[in-house]
Parts: sequence; structure tokens; C-alpha cells
Amino acid sequence: MANKSFPEGFIPLGFSKRPDLEIALFWAVILLYTMIVLSNLTIIMLSCMDPRLHTPMYFFLSNLSFLDLCYTTAAVPQMLSNLWGPDKSITYTGCVIQLCVLLCLSPTEDVMLVVMAFDCYVAICRPLRYTVIMHQQFCWKLVVVAWLSGLMLSVVQTPITFQPLYCAHHCLDDILCEIPAFLHLPCGDTSANEWQMTISAVLFTIVTLGLILTSYIYTAQALGKIQSEEGRQKAIATCSSHLTMVIIFYGTIVTVYTDPKNDFASKNGKFFTFFYTVVTPLLNPLIYTLRNKEVKGTLQRLRSKTIDTTKNRSWPFETF
Repeated sequence: MANKSFPEGFIPLGFSKRPDLEIALFWAVILLYTMIVLSNLTIIMLSCMDPRLHTPMYFFLSNLSFLDLCYTTAAVPQMLSNLWGPDKSITYTGCVIQLCVLLCLSPTEDVMLVVMAFDCYVAICRPLRYTVIMHQQFCWKLVVVAWLSGLMLSVVQTPITFQPLYCAHHCLDDILCEIPAFLHLPCGDTSANEWQMTISAVLFTIVTLGLILTSYIYTAQALGKIQSEEGRQKAIATCSSHLTMVIIFYGTIVTVYTDPKNDFASKNGKFFTFFYTVVTPLLNPLIYTLRNKEVKGTLQRLRSKTIDTTKNRSWPFETF
């Protein structure tokens, strides 16, 4: 029953057993995606327009927002197609492209969160040398390293994922072309794919999370030495926003990718996929916007400037 040739396409089953849930999720995804685009574009726009936000922290935050935009844009069209109507098929080429893009962006975000944790560490533990260490060229190098890490994993792991033999039905128990769904599909030997996934999970999940937690241990020790109450509160607000993002992001990634064949991950994988594909990219800008006084101040100044411009504008009929 094995097909040795490449399959014509795949069928992500999604929530096909719950058609009532599919309709609700379809409209929810449209609403959430609209909010993701607007909120992340707002972060990028503010970081570029306001000179007060031309700092490494907001440079990395705008890159993270760009990553979230790319990630959701690569996943949402197929997700909407899967949730709407009985046809849930995706072509083989489309599945390869989607998996390749997602494999590139997810590790890139892992490394980007490490970079942001390092930025917090330098700002609090080495404040006098912050501008010397976190100069513009070094920040760009860190971003390039993050993107190259994701690209490297994508180039290596995508061919291995599609290498084994596939069963005749080609059905994926997920809403997207994700690696955990493929581990239950092949009829052939998947040991190479499992080993590759284990290594990537260790490097881009456990190691990166360990580096983030280690940096926050040193950061927490340095926070106790800050004498200024205002400075301490500002540092805590910045670090807590980033730490909240880390908990939300890694909470789902660790559950799905560290042991994808366990019963809990197998049964609930599509819910986790929906969460870190649509919900998490929306929470990132909201957390930073709601908890950051500088971003809220920039929004208020931009709003006030827009209102003043509108009031002072001379309309044609006012000249008569």
C-alpha cells in the first residue's frame, strides 16, 4: 500500500469532524489575522517614525513583529481554505513551500527571543557599556544570525521530512503542513526524521530557552542593585513583557516538538498549531503596547499630532 512516487498532494484533515467549530474558527481567524496585521504594522511603523524608539530593543521588537507577520501570512491562507468548505487538499509543491517557510521562521523567532533577552541583560547588567556593546552593526549581525539559523534548519530538515515513503491516503491530522503530522503519515522508516527533529528541538527549543532563563537569572540579580525606584520599575516592565512572550511562545512549542508522538501532543496538536500560529503573533504586540509607556506615549503623540493637523487644515469651503 505504499506509493514510492511523490504524492500529488496532501489532505490536512483539520477539524473536519467538527463542521460547526470550523465555521466559528474561520471567522475567528479572519478577525485575528486582521488584528495581527494592524498591531504588528503599528509596532514597525512606530519604531521607524519616532526617534525616541530608535534603540536596539525596538529594533529587535520590530524584527519580531515582521517575523510574526510573515509566519501568519504563510499559514493563514491555507488555514482558511482548510476551515472553509469540504475541499481540504493542498498540492505537494504548496505543502513543501509552506513547511519550508514555517521551518525557517519558527527557529528564527527562537533565536530572536534569545537576542532580545541578551539585550535586556546588557541594558541592566552592563548599563555603562550598553551603547558600546549594542551598536548598530552588532544589532544587525545578531538579526542576520537569527535569520541564517532558521534558513539553515529549513534547508536541512525539509528534504528529510519528505524523503520517507508515504501511505496512499496522504491525510495529515493537522490544519497545516507541520512536521509532527508527517511523523504519523509515512509507511517507511521515519527514524532519520525523528532524529533530525530531536536535534533541532534541542538546539532551538531547549538550548535557546536555557540561554534566556540564564540571562534572566543574572538580570534578576542586577535588578536588586538598582537604587532608583523608577529605573527598577522600568527595567522590570521591559523584562516582564519579554518574559511573558517567552512563556507563551515556548509553552506550546515545547509541548508539540519535544515529543510529537506522545498521546497528548498527537490528539491536541492542531489546537496548539492554531494557538502559536494565530494567537501568539497577536499577543506579542499587545503585551508590549499595553505594558510599555514609551510605545503608549508615541501612540498618544501621533494621535495628538493627527488631531491637530486635522483641526488646522483649511478646507476649500472655508475660504468663502
